[in-house]
Amino acid sequence: MAEDDENTVPDGSAPAENIFPLLIAVTPSPAERIRLAELLDGVAPLLLVADLDELRKLIAAPRQPPAAPAAPPVPDDVLLIDATRSTARCGDRKVDLTRLEHDLLACLTTEPVRVWSYAELHRSVWRDERLQRKADVQSLVKRLRRKLTQLGTGVTIDAVRGVGFRLTDHQRPRVGGA
Repeated sequence: MAEDDENTVPDGSAPAENIFPLLIAVTPSPAERIRLAELLDGVAPLLLVADLDELRKLIAAPRQPPAAPAAPPVPDDVLLIDATRSTARCGDRKVDLTRLEHDLLACLTTEPVRVWSYAELHRSVWRDERLQRKADVQSLVKRLRRKLTQLGTGVTIDAVRGVGFRLTDHQRPRVGGA
């Protein structure tokens, strides 16, 4: 008869770690839990608990947080600006925006009826105090107007003679990660 090594069970069929992947011991006595830990040390992973309620708390499936309420549907005529993708969308139409176009549109949407001076727009979009060329702003506005027209939105950029530009629309455009 062959000698049993420490990894086989008394009937010799399989190693002990394949049979007991986790041992769970329930006993209210701290002294008994210590004794069990010493006896079963190295046999298998061991979970010692004082009562069944404690065990239920440990092995219970985590509760799912309540689902966030669904966002209200967005009307088709609302201009949505996606800051992360640098796009503008209205209904099922979408246009890509350059960084400058995105920054200009984002600036104008913060206060849609306000008239923004050329200098304010230049500082906001180009982030440069020294260069304040009207031609840069006018060229960018022209490109952005074309893209807003492609979207078919009611949002327009109006020129205020000698001052700058303002965004006009009956609804305030929303900036977000939509």
